[in-house]
Amino acid sequence: VVDGQPWVTHVKALIMLHKPAGYECSLKPGAWPGVHNLLPVPLRRRGLQPVGRLDQDTTGLLLLTDDGDLAHRILSPKKHVWKTYEVLLADEPDTAQLEAVQNSIILADGQRCLPAFAVRTSNPNTVVVRIREGKYHQIKRMFAAAGNAVTGLKRTAVGGLTLDESLAPGECRELGEGDIARIFEQPAPLTPESFA
Repeated sequence: VVDGQPWVTHVKALIMLHKPAGYECSLKPGAWPGVHNLLPVPLRRRGLQPVGRLDQDTTGLLLLTDDGDLAHRILSPKKHVWKTYEVLLADEPDTAQLEAVQNSIILADGQRCLPAFAVRTSNPNTVVVRIREGKYHQIKRMFAAAGNAVTGLKRTAVGGLTLDESLAPGECRELGEGDIARIFEQPAPLTPESFA
């Protein structure tokens, strides 16, 4: 019981946070406050680490845990855990740009990306992109290399685990074994009809 409120505890914690813009995924934040400020005090004291990072202006699903083995499994390239994003672009993407993103685009620094998925939505400047690696600023750099600019980015899923839309930005909830299993499941196929 914490301050008179029941608090269920676990040996290891895994938290889903609906990350708002304006927060850094760092234990030692610089220009922006750290995402840990959004957690309830008992969770802040556990030393939870972000599983991967979202830029300060990127929103959506962020996982935090104190289970190093689980974090490694989620981030390991060998596990091929897909991450899904809603991407708002400065200009409506043409077919060549989407094909470039899907076909191992080469970034400005010469790095080649693994093939990705990209589908249009009913909003002409918004696409849904799914990647299975985590290069620095990868989606922004992919579209820059294709000749467009990302103006908004929201992670909506990690593997088969989707963002709980009942969580307002800044809210979090603890995940159970079923949620953990979904992280390692193949996500639903991306089709344009899904986002019409």
